[in-house]
Amino acid sequence: MTTERIGPPLLAGERETLRAFLDFHRATLAMKCEGLTDEELRQRAVPSSQLTLLGLLRHLAEVERAWFRRVIDAQDVPLLWSDTGDYQQAYDPSGSTGAEAFAAWQREVEHSRRIERAAASLDVTGHQARWGEDVSLRLVMLHMMHEYARHNGHADLLREAVDGSVGV
Repeated sequence: MTTERIGPPLLAGERETLRAFLDFHRATLAMKCEGLTDEELRQRAVPSSQLTLLGLLRHLAEVERAWFRRVIDAQDVPLLWSDTGDYQQAYDPSGSTGAEAFAAWQREVEHSRRIERAAASLDVTGHQARWGEDVSLRLVMLHMMHEYARHNGHADLLREAVDGSVGV
């Protein structure tokens, strides 16, 4: 499988730009994981860290699910990998394969895209129960870009530790 990553438009409206940047970051994560075995996806960059590419895939599937399905769409769906609401459990890759994690992440990304496209505007709000506050779709999309950008930095280091690959 080869992931196509398309750069965001240079001239576009706010929503199209946000959507494109978020998809750019999603594609970056996919490219960092592409072509690796389960063992390689479980490899750590440093011994003291539990962070792995497989764990990042699982975590970002969980984050997509939480922000778009649970917050913006108000779906009563459980977390994927925790019965107790502990987002950190997603980082533990021992219970899944790369194919399972990637499929879960792709499903959640598709749900997120559908929810965003169906929203009347970026001003649509949902309730973030953990904060006890309402939030806009605009904030969610910006938060997701922040989440991916931060974790794609981790993914850069993890991939380099696996096989020396740098950049994308």
